Amino acid sequence: MNTVAVLTSGGLDSCVLLADMARNAEVWPIYVRAGLVWEDEERRAIDRFIAALDSPNVRPLVELSAPMRPIYGDHWSTTGVDVPKPGDADDAVFMPGRNIVLIGLAAVWCSTRGVNAVAIGSLGGNPFPDATPEFFDAYGAALSRGLGHKIEVLAPYRGRTKIDLIRENNHLPLELSLTCMTPVDSLHCGQCQKCEERIDAFTAAGVEDRTEYAALLT
Repeated sequence: MNTVAVLTSGGLDSCVLLADMARNAEVWPIYVRAGLVWEDEERRAIDRFIAALDSPNVRPLVELSAPMRPIYGDHWSTTGVDVPKPGDADDAVFMPGRNIVLIGLAAVWCSTRGVNAVAIGSLGGNPFPDATPEFFDAYGAALSRGLGHKIEVLAPYRGRTKIDLIRENNHLPLELSLTCMTPVDSLHCGQCQKCEERIDAFTAAGVEDRTEYAALLT
């Protein structure tokens, strides 16, 4: 059986990816703490989802860390102040170097465990420079060269949308995933840009949204 490390943020996309990969591979879920305001809630969401998935192919969660506060400073992701709101442009949620750090740390971990693949749940609509197929290919090649260990960066959903994932995976406990920048007591806030994206995707998919929101968008 193949082995793959799956970057698991607790969001809907990465939770679906984890379940998808676990169908045919031994999967190591990897969570990276970076000092962001929503991380405690994300970890709880991951634990709930993995427990509900109950797959024999999912290995224990690996938690790594790379504090970003010294780099980002008083960024909304580290302070929770002025978090992007519904209607804000995609650029508002850009976190420079996010995928570079996540994939890089996971690749180093893989190189010490004999794992040759890192999977990330990047979708087709992701417009950022560290989420393109060209970047993933080039970064995998650079990591392989620098680590002296073959690393392939897998992004199987680059041609898919969140709507696609919801329609095709409604049998999974999607409501246990967390896609929110200001969660409230393990609930989605219902008021941030990510909540808007999630709500809109369920609506467009024509699938009942079982997610609990602290408040609904008005």
